Amino acid sequence: MGLCIYLMIGLVTGFSQTVYILVDNDLPQAGYATKLLSESLLKKGYQISTSRSKYDYLLNLDINAVKSGEESYRIIPDNKIITINGGDANGLLYGCLSLKEKINTGVKLGDITFEEESPVMEFRGIKHNLPWDAYRANPALEQHYEAAKDLNYWKAFLDMMVENRFNVLSLWNLHPFTYMIQPKNFPEASPFSDSEFQNWQALYRGIFAMAKERGIETYLVNWSIFVSEKFAKTHNVASDNFYPNFYVNGDTTEIVKRYTRESVTQVLEEYPDLTGFAISHGEGMGGMTPKERQEWMNETMIEGMRLANRKVKFIHRVPFSANLGSGGSTSRDTEILTREAMESIDYFDGPIWVEMKFNWSHAHSTPDLVKVHGGKLGDTYFVPEPKNYKITWMARNEDFFTLRWGVPDFIRSHISKNNHSYVGGYFVGSEGYIPVKDYFTSTDKPVNWKYAFQRQWLFYKLWGRLLYNPDTPDKIFQDEFVRKYGNSGTDLLEAYALSSSTQLRLASVFDSTWDLTLYGEGFLSLDKGSMKYISVDRLINQKTMDPNYISIRDFVASGASAGTGYLMKISPLDLADRLEMDCMRALALVADIDTSKDASLLYEVSDVQAWSNLGLHLAEKLRGAVQLETFRKNGEASYQNNAVKHLEKALAYWDQVIAITRPIYKDMPLTPYLHNKNALFHWEHLRPSVAEDISIAKSQNPVSLN
Repeated sequence: MGLCIYLMIGLVTGFSQTVYILVDNDLPQAGYATKLLSESLLKKGYQISTSRSKYDYLLNLDINAVKSGEESYRIIPDNKIITINGGDANGLLYGCLSLKEKINTGVKLGDITFEEESPVMEFRGIKHNLPWDAYRANPALEQHYEAAKDLNYWKAFLDMMVENRFNVLSLWNLHPFTYMIQPKNFPEASPFSDSEFQNWQALYRGIFAMAKERGIETYLVNWSIFVSEKFAKTHNVASDNFYPNFYVNGDTTEIVKRYTRESVTQVLEEYPDLTGFAISHGEGMGGMTPKERQEWMNETMIEGMRLANRKVKFIHRVPFSANLGSGGSTSRDTEILTREAMESIDYFDGPIWVEMKFNWSHAHSTPDLVKVHGGKLGDTYFVPEPKNYKITWMARNEDFFTLRWGVPDFIRSHISKNNHSYVGGYFVGSEGYIPVKDYFTSTDKPVNWKYAFQRQWLFYKLWGRLLYNPDTPDKIFQDEFVRKYGNSGTDLLEAYALSSSTQLRLASVFDSTWDLTLYGEGFLSLDKGSMKYISVDRLINQKTMDPNYISIRDFVASGASAGTGYLMKISPLDLADRLEMDCMRALALVADIDTSKDASLLYEVSDVQAWSNLGLHLAEKLRGAVQLETFRKNGEASYQNNAVKHLEKALAYWDQVIAITRPIYKDMPLTPYLHNKNALFHWEHLRPSVAEDISIAKSQNPVSLN
């Protein structure tokens, strides 16, 4: 018996056509999909019919695994009947979302054509850190505390996820348990009153229920041996293993093991909509060997999952340390140990998802895999090909929190180069940025977003849709700009693809590892214990991330003359030329857009301009650095003079960045300023350091620096 879900309106404008929506099951995803379709149809002037015998169009929502595979769909028009056939509930939902997208962009039901899509990546996840028991104590994270407790935020975020075909939400913090359960055998661990706990419980249950309705799996990801502060003090154990500490030694006492194991089981049994857990062999395990870390996981987290009264899914993060520390290292022995441990497990639902950080904390660099957390990766996890697990790349973003970003061909290249038979998918997300509260915007004019993630809508749409289908045409993304801004949005996708490539190029030419070793949009890097503007000397001496680039020092040392490529690699001067060409083109594309009547459009255009001027700044800085290093080698004054001229131009472009961003962006608390919690970021604050490059070039002499 079909289930018809419908809405009625009293007045129909534009069209007089009626639509009947037929759904052949009562799955949560089907109800959600029908609601979305109905809302879009009503906005476009259609009427939703209550009678199957009276309609102009019938939308037949059907699930048929024989015709379509998992998460796949087909849209089949046949005169007045349009069938949306999903291979499963998610496929049906994605088919409805595709039809909704067409309706929203003005396509009439009579013009709908056949379409089919299937996912390329099975696992399409988001890493979302939580502001309570956060990985780090910092104002940039703490400011989201109240906003992230509001289910309205999570509804909006989950709506965005499903619209963009993400199917995994992973929630990260040090110790989730006391927010979710009152431990049966350890009531002293709970820091909350009954009413406080009930509010936390309702929040988590609400998140998991809404995710399930949207076909999104949910995982809890915590860091290793952490407990509640009350538990630690009551039992005199794990004396440092609670918020806000994170680089601490492991505590392997039996009561800590038992508390962790029982908490995992209880969470899974009290939250049936939760999909599973992840484990981390990192923080909270200092002083332990890789073997000891794995054994602790086996006895606690993994055993707790096994003891639950239902099947669960499992994410196994690759160990970050091959020694006793927490700073990050790799070894073949650790890889062998970890692979053997994973292959000994056979009781989880589906493949084990093995998370690896792609190029450590800076995936938005080169699409070539250079390193993971700790260093280079061997082939141990891939050869021979695994049978019970699949790799899921972690595409971390610690480089741009403020400026909007969008380079579709970079993501396509990333997927093309790294979608091996043993790969299941990707995570995208940040450690030092939580996308809840908009703490950037400085305007009293209305804008078309409320939450921080909505400012970065293009980032999420590109990653999500292209992970589902890398052949998704640019027109899909361009149409969204036009839907938001009319004809003014026509060239914005191209402008972003050109201008925000600045980030990729900086991160490719400037090698980085963990979070604070590069903050791209701020041109900041960790230097002698604090975050500093990347000086001309630092740029000269830094090796490259991307092996296809040559560093400034190596380029000059090779004797290559200005304007000449070095072997088959991209030289600093080649890179400068590409930056200049692309950024000038981006500026031209947005030059005539009138933003005076639309504050949202103003921000979109301003971010293109900011990225472009940062790119032009980098181009001149690269040229100046080559000239300065050459002067240091040969002592010819003309090179010093040229270095000064290029660095003066670099400062002028930085001043343009300040002029663009100062009126529209607040001073911002950002995690990259960890070493000075009270510091606020804005490009204006860095101007003295940018100007210092000129002084460095003027004061040099070739003898003293040879």
